Amino acid sequence: MNGKTVAIETQGLTKIYTRGIEQVLSVNEVSLKIAQGDFVSVIGPSGSGKTTLTNLLGCLDNPTRGELALGGRQIFGSGKRLSERELTRIRRETFGYIFQNFYLIPTLTVLENVLLPLTFYRKPGTESEALRLLGLLGIDHRKDHLPGEISGGEMQRVAIARAMVNRPEVLLADEPTGNLDTKRSTEIVQVLKELNQTAGLTIVMVTHNPELARQANRMIEMRDGRVTEMQA
Repeated sequence: MNGKTVAIETQGLTKIYTRGIEQVLSVNEVSLKIAQGDFVSVIGPSGSGKTTLTNLLGCLDNPTRGELALGGRQIFGSGKRLSERELTRIRRETFGYIFQNFYLIPTLTVLENVLLPLTFYRKPGTESEALRLLGLLGIDHRKDHLPGEISGGEMQRVAIARAMVNRPEVLLADEPTGNLDTKRSTEIVQVLKELNQTAGLTIVMVTHNPELARQANRMIEMRDGRVTEMQA
């Protein structure tokens, strides 16, 4: 870590799903550290556990066993389990989430979609922050358009703005370019790199594309639920 603050740390993180009469070991004894300000890609074949690991890191799923700490605060492990209210607050205040499917509400404008995560706790200046993000991402001129009126690449930029409107400490991107062509995919990863470099945002990006994965500062490879290699 070279003296950097640790944003995410796991020890023996494991997730087992029950499917019919069988148990599926989706994440198997994963131990890793991600420093604050890191841009980490997670790569591996389909079914390797990439998305499950990311969901565990982002508190979207609970581990079967093992430990998870965020910023030095233990979230899971040693018999500790936070209440759902506490986990909801952590998700809201610590993380921004980007998914392969944009999950934009088709009847809301671009600006309304960006503001959606703050519907129940909107603070003064929130709308100006949303407009600033849309400008930063080069789509402020689309703020009054509906999702059906913009391109796939623009939709993903809206999703990024929505993920960042609550000023998260960590951005989790699960196959953020999965529905985009090569040109748009490269553009979106470049946007993420710029956010990492200019805002110091910690980013964990799941991808199946080795070329895109190499754009990150570190690359974590997974196979059969295990981390098989970490590259600086």
